Amino acid sequence: MRTLIRRLCLFALIALSTSVCAEQPIRVFAAASLTNALDDISAQWQKAGHPKPSLAYGSSSTLAKQIEAGAPADVFASADLTWMDYLDQRGWIVANTRANLLGNDLVLIVPKGKKFPAQMKAGFDIAAAFDGKLCTGEPDAVPVGKYAKQSLQSLGWWQPLQGRIVGADDVRTALAFVERGECPLGIVYATDAKISDKVEVLDRFPDSSHKPIVYPFAAVKNSRPEAQEFLHFLQSPAAAGIFEHFGFVRLKH
Repeated sequence: MRTLIRRLCLFALIALSTSVCAEQPIRVFAAASLTNALDDISAQWQKAGHPKPSLAYGSSSTLAKQIEAGAPADVFASADLTWMDYLDQRGWIVANTRANLLGNDLVLIVPKGKKFPAQMKAGFDIAAAFDGKLCTGEPDAVPVGKYAKQSLQSLGWWQPLQGRIVGADDVRTALAFVERGECPLGIVYATDAKISDKVEVLDRFPDSSHKPIVYPFAAVKNSRPEAQEFLHFLQSPAAAGIFEHFGFVRLKH
C-alpha cells in the first residue's frame, strides 16, 4: 500500500510540475516601436488559451546585449538586422526560427501645431529651418538613430545638424521628447508618429536615403517550446491585421 501511495504521490508531483511549467509565460524582448502592436497581439494570444507573455521593450541594441549577458528570453524582435545578426553570430539564436516579418518608414516629426515648410531633398537648409535640437535614437547604436544618420548623410543634412542631434535610448523616448516640445524636430518611425496625437509628420524620408527598415523575429537559445508557437502566431492573419493597423508593412519571407 505504501508503495502505491508513493507512486501516486510521485505521479501527482510530475503532473503538477508539468502543469506549472506549461503555465509559465513566454518571455519576449522586443524593439520599443513594437509596443502597441505586440500588446494587442499578446491579448489575442491569451484569448487563444495561452498565458500572458512577459513583454520587455527597449532599444534593440540594449535588449541584444542583455540577452548576450544571460537575461532570460524566449523570443527576440529587433528593429534592424544588425542586432539580430549580432546575437546570431554569437550562437544565441535558434537555427531556422529567424524571419523578417515587418517593414517601416522613417519620418520627420514636429510637436502638434508646429509644422514648418520642409523639402526632403539635398540642398534644403534644414539647419536654418528650425531652432533647437533634433531628437532621434542614439545614431551609433539604436536602430532608428542609425537609419536617421544614414538619411541625414544622404541628404547632406548630417554635418550642419551634427551638434544639435540628441540621441535617445530608444525611439519612444525620442518621440516623448518631441511630444513635450523639448525637441522641436524629431526622426522616428511612421508607426510611432501614428500612435501619437501630440506630434505631426512633416514628411517621410525617401527609401533610397537609408537601408531598408526590417524587423527580424527569432527564438532565443534555450527558449521554451512555446516560443516557436508564438512566432507562428505572429504570422497568423489575426496578428497580421494588428501589425497593419499600426502601420507596419508585412514582408514576404
